[in-house]
Amino acid sequence: MIKKGLITCSVIWVTVVISVLSVYAKTEPKKSVKRNTEYKFIYPKNYRSSNFSFADESVPVNDIRVTRKMKHSLVKTSYSTVQSYVLQEEAAKIFPIIVPVLKANGIPEDFKYLPLVEAGLKSGVSKAGAAGWWQFMPGTARTYGLKVNGDRDDRYSVRKSTIAACKYIKELYAEFHSWTLAAAAYNVGEIKMEKALRSQREARANYFRMHFNPETGSYLYRIIAMKQVIEQPELYGYKINKQSLIANLEPTDLMAFDN
Repeated sequence: MIKKGLITCSVIWVTVVISVLSVYAKTEPKKSVKRNTEYKFIYPKNYRSSNFSFADESVPVNDIRVTRKMKHSLVKTSYSTVQSYVLQEEAAKIFPIIVPVLKANGIPEDFKYLPLVEAGLKSGVSKAGAAGWWQFMPGTARTYGLKVNGDRDDRYSVRKSTIAACKYIKELYAEFHSWTLAAAAYNVGEIKMEKALRSQREARANYFRMHFNPETGSYLYRIIAMKQVIEQPELYGYKINKQSLIANLEPTDLMAFDN
């Protein structure tokens, strides 16, 4: 009788345990399944292209770090932030002078946006002594054929400074074999670029995979954002037609501007 009682109690106890476990299993929340996420750029409404690029070198569209930095640069360049048409006005003045020089020297046209990033919203000389649209230091300017003295400063001539910039950019491209790296090196300097490439071999000489100081790290993003805003201003809050600005400038205006 005692054995039967024990067996009966054991059966009841096992049944209770199974019932409790069954109820717990039904009420336990399901664990979320981790899925691979493909990150894409957050485009403006009705955006017609996903081709963010510089000099035909594409920007990665499946990297959350790149996406975040690109979006930040687009916001900073939009009309809601700038609250001015100065960028379009400056582009209308200097592009007709810069583009033919770039073309004659075999430099991709996208480099025309560098002066807008370098000096588009600045005036005068930087704290380091760089000046002009291409922000040349006095010594570097003289190295590439510009006159900088008390009577004359060719850094402020759009045409002459662009010719000098082309010489420097071609040297950078010959060294780094990439237009994006050449542009970044224009900002950070070839010595620091060489050092970055040596210390970041895993980046495979790709600007968007590398790490730089904050200014150089955002440099290409700012240029590409500038390109987007100038080429498709209406998508970023601007209400003007960039072609009309350029068309309204007479050759005499350009000659006077490029002293």
